[in-house]
Amino acid sequence: MWTDRKQENSPNGRALGSKDQAESAIEGLGAVTSLAVIGRGMLIRGHIQSKEGLYVDGEVDGTLELPNCRLTVGPHGKVEADSTAREVEVLGSISGDLEATKKITIRKGGRMIGDLRTPAIVIEEGAYFKGKIEIVNGDENGRVAVTPPNSKKSAARV
Repeated sequence: MWTDRKQENSPNGRALGSKDQAESAIEGLGAVTSLAVIGRGMLIRGHIQSKEGLYVDGEVDGTLELPNCRLTVGPHGKVEADSTAREVEVLGSISGDLEATKKITIRKGGRMIGDLRTPAIVIEEGAYFKGKIEIVNGDENGRVAVTPPNSKKSAARV
């Protein structure tokens, strides 16, 4: 019986195609359709604007603008930038103000220094955070709407 050598060498018995290799190369991201990667040996300075997700495991100094995409700072990543994204996950280090329209997650071992604006936040035990958090309402289009600080809902009378 004929067998594929790629199939024999894969841990689950499946042949490893290029899509499987790309998805398994960056653990914890799930299925990724379009992803740009800044590798460990890279240093980028300036303004980055992207219409696809970004995984940073190198260094970025400047600004990051990913309005409808996910930003992931890998365990070796070091970002010194004000950033805007749909979702942000921090496993490495990021300093600068951060705005996310869905959620910001700082994982164990991650370091975040700066002010955050987001409708949802997760800070795991063992993560480091220093700065302000502003919880805002997100609308159906993904834009962040600021809740006025002195707005009071009318109390229901019983």
